[in-house]
Amino acid sequence: MNSVRELLAASVISIQNSCFTYPACQKCFSRLILHSRRFNCLKCGCTGEAKDASYRYRLSLKIADTNDLFDITVFGSCLDPFFGVTAENLQRCIQDFNQLSGETNTDASPGVLVQAVETCFIGKRFIFGV
Repeated sequence: MNSVRELLAASVISIQNSCFTYPACQKCFSRLILHSRRFNCLKCGCTGEAKDASYRYRLSLKIADTNDLFDITVFGSCLDPFFGVTAENLQRCIQDFNQLSGETNTDASPGVLVQAVETCFIGKRFIFGV
């Protein structure tokens, strides 16, 4: 694996999915498997109560520089300034909103959030560390 890191100036073409947070293992940051009352990490074996699961940002984007298109995913707290809250707090807001609106999938991002993320990112140029 090449450990050289480069900077890429590119514009966001599209948001690849509407799920901006995921339940993350505190030890290895892998996606947790949530069961009704428990969670477990398939990578490191960490377990706990589902209500104690932590959330982390994951923003999947299609970007373009002057020559190429790329699919990239931005993870973690570097997205806090764009969302204005931590992933943990955003997830709590999403769940509260969905519960109040009667949405059955309590983790689904509300349409207004998806539109806000699209407005914030699509067409804008950023420098990505790849």
